[in-house]
Amino acid sequence: MLRNEQPRHLGAVLSRLTLVIVILWVEGGVAVAQSSFEARNVLTKGTVELGGTLGYAQGTTAVGNGPSANRSAVFMMPRLGVVLTDPLGSGWWQGNVEFLVQPLFARFTQPFAAEAAGGSFLLKYNFLSFGRWVPFWDVGAGIIWTNLAPRIPEQSTQYEFVLETGPGVHYFMTDRIALTMGVRLHHISNANLGDRNTGINTVLPYVGISFFTPGFF
Repeated sequence: MLRNEQPRHLGAVLSRLTLVIVILWVEGGVAVAQSSFEARNVLTKGTVELGGTLGYAQGTTAVGNGPSANRSAVFMMPRLGVVLTDPLGSGWWQGNVEFLVQPLFARFTQPFAAEAAGGSFLLKYNFLSFGRWVPFWDVGAGIIWTNLAPRIPEQSTQYEFVLETGPGVHYFMTDRIALTMGVRLHHISNANLGDRNTGINTVLPYVGISFFTPGFF
């Protein structure tokens, strides 16, 4: 009974978080709309990003050789970043490069209850030509501990490596606060350091809030 109720509880938390973010988006959008705003004036070299996201990872067998897609988890991912470069390129793809540190904690609900904790380093390219909208693409790698293994056929070690990449977008609700949304392909494996290393691949959509402090460095 408790096992069946747990996914419902996690879904309710995600729904409430999304509702709060939508309310902030609407209220902040009114303030931003009253003045001409360009996110490129905030996302300058040396700007620090501090935020957090909540996501739901769902296993997939479309990528890799995993035996089952029955792998699901809620991810909590704080983030600390700094913009490293001045704008690069020209036209619609003009942007800058940001470095991010991302701790994570995950609670698996399928195929059984389990935990994961660790972190990743990421590089993110911010596209700066869309006003208050900032599309981005990030790619990263890290390491985690998880007690999924050795109870699943994919992995035999509890310390695993992480590879992740995907698109996202910031929407600046004010000149310092942005709604953050994105989706990643998230891969966990042990780099053949264990007896089994099929790997776990999931699709990880996420949503959260980011705060930016221009000119911090």
